[in-house]
Amino acid sequence: MQNPKQLIEQGNVVIGIELGSTRIKAVLISKDGSILATGGADWENQLIDGVWTYHQNEIWEKLQAVYADLNKTVKEKYHTAIRTAKALGISAMMHGYLPFDKQGNQLVPFRTWRNNTTLDASKKITELFQYPIPQRWSIAHLYQALLNQEAHLPQIDYLTTLSGYIHWQLTDNKVLGIGDASGMFPIDTHSNSYDRKMLTQFDDAITKFAMPWTLQSILPKVLVAGEQAGKLTEKGAKLLDPSGILQSGIPLCPPEGDAGTGMIATNCIKEKTGNISAGTSAFAMIVLEKALSKVYAELDIVTTPAGKLVAMAHANNCTPDINAWVNLFGECLDTFSVNVCKEELYEMLFLQALQGDADCGGLLAYGFHSGEHNVGLSEGCPIFLHPTKSQFNLANFMRVHIYTAFAAMKLGMDILINQEKVEISRILGHGGIFRTEGVAQKILASSLNIPLATASTASNGGAWGIALLANFLTISDAYSLEDYLDKQIFNTTQINLIQPDKAICQGYELFMQTYKKGIPIVEKAVNLNIK
Repeated sequence: MQNPKQLIEQGNVVIGIELGSTRIKAVLISKDGSILATGGADWENQLIDGVWTYHQNEIWEKLQAVYADLNKTVKEKYHTAIRTAKALGISAMMHGYLPFDKQGNQLVPFRTWRNNTTLDASKKITELFQYPIPQRWSIAHLYQALLNQEAHLPQIDYLTTLSGYIHWQLTDNKVLGIGDASGMFPIDTHSNSYDRKMLTQFDDAITKFAMPWTLQSILPKVLVAGEQAGKLTEKGAKLLDPSGILQSGIPLCPPEGDAGTGMIATNCIKEKTGNISAGTSAFAMIVLEKALSKVYAELDIVTTPAGKLVAMAHANNCTPDINAWVNLFGECLDTFSVNVCKEELYEMLFLQALQGDADCGGLLAYGFHSGEHNVGLSEGCPIFLHPTKSQFNLANFMRVHIYTAFAAMKLGMDILINQEKVEISRILGHGGIFRTEGVAQKILASSLNIPLATASTASNGGAWGIALLANFLTISDAYSLEDYLDKQIFNTTQINLIQPDKAICQGYELFMQTYKKGIPIVEKAVNLNIK
């Protein structure tokens, strides 16, 4: 086998880049999926004029910074540079609203998945289609803009997601992977494209607005895993690498959403398997054997990158409030000139949580930094409550914040497990919250009363997932996506399985009863409009 430097210099490598909610990551992998180098940069969405957004310039500044960081690692480790690659893939957070005119100008600031401002549209389209259309979906944003009679609407020539936008700029191709597309508009899994009946229903429903476009004419073309989605243009190569070292002509796989790359990174694309991604948001992806019996507001219906039906239990909020509290504890230690690195602080506080009471000692918390559709909140307001008779100590404090991080997602999972009787043979967790081994894993497994696995590769995340999809381009004529992952990538992966804890199961159910009763408290706080 060639050494990594030879692989890089000969272009026998694959690049994957994913734009997450708070971090952008890049990976360089070899043919067998091994990670040769990584790069990364932090970023954060801003609440501007009531809209959660990222500025267009920041998208490119951060993307270039991440690619430069990847190249820096390559130079330091292998004393060479990336000039070309066998394939490249772009992934990003799903959903949202990015409309452009015929000249390619962005018409309004990027409205991310985090916005819960489309309730009216979501309800009306769900009723029209008899199909769940959550507020964060692109079609809900578009219809809400129509209801609001926004001035930019007649100028729309193209509507896409963040991954679709970047891919378009890199290749000139207006396409989208089926997983990401399924978060824009419902997919017909037989044709692997948008549902034709619903496209017609939508166009008929908006006739009164007299738009100069049809919906299909402004949506990206849908592609499945293994299909080539264009090549890196000279303009695209310079957009990604302003230094000019990266060459054009690299094939790209279909751009995908973070949910799809999470499924790939955990090898959960077969029926009855699932994964849970826990970061800024938390979402469970369960691959279905058949369609659900009815529409549930708490569940999305999307697809794997290969086009299989998936139920998604999504919550907008997961770790931000935990991060805020850990930062506060860090400030407190700094005040006393106690030097503890952030990673150690997280680990010690998470381990402390396991010492708490099974029901968190009567404490209650809601980590709603933004709105939460599963509980009917259009805006967020984090809250921590410690009743007079509660057991208020550090262990219970940390425990309740980990409990509540998964609670909104659990509402959707309970429907799948208890009402739809969906069989789940394997579920894997991935994300930063699982870094302290055995804490969040045990709590999440117990909250769902299902064994939860974490893989040795799961921490590599969606950037690795999209790199694997790009790598699949080179052998898609010889393997199905499932066989490729099983036989070429995950054949040596180590799995750590955590069983539910009976005491935590019972305590979590008690916590959930209080959690549901306390939602009106959050509603009151949101309505106070404290600035």
